[in-house]
Amino acid sequence: MGEIAALIAAGAFLLLVGALAVPILRLRHTIDAATRTINDINDRTGPILGNVNTTVENVNTALTQVHTTLDGVNLQLARVDTITTHASHVTANVANLATVVTAAAANPLTKVAAFGFGLRRAAARRKAEEEESQLRSRLKQERKQRRRGGE
Repeated sequence: MGEIAALIAAGAFLLLVGALAVPILRLRHTIDAATRTINDINDRTGPILGNVNTTVENVNTALTQVHTTLDGVNLQLARVDTITTHASHVTANVANLATVVTAAAANPLTKVAAFGFGLRRAAARRKAEEEESQLRSRLKQERKQRRRGGE
């Protein structure tokens, strides 16, 4: 009777091993497929990252070119500011000269009054021009400092 029990136990153990072998083999196939998928993803990720690096380098190059262009534009704007300031001075001088010529052409009493008025007006304009020039200069320096601070 002990031999039959041992034989039954051996058969049951054999059935248990057989029943466990099938899921273990399927699990092995699943793990192999997951490993192949991961390796495939690794193989495809390398070139994509290389393309991303190239794109980032191209963007950095473009940004450097834009920065250089903006520096050139700012330089030209500074030159235009200088030209505008000079044109303003010339206009003021011509206006002052016209005032003096008009005053010189009138009768003597009017001449004196007009000359005094012209002098006051010229002094006021000159003062306004100096204040405007100082303001423009201060604004230019502030822009330069902001550009330096932003770099």
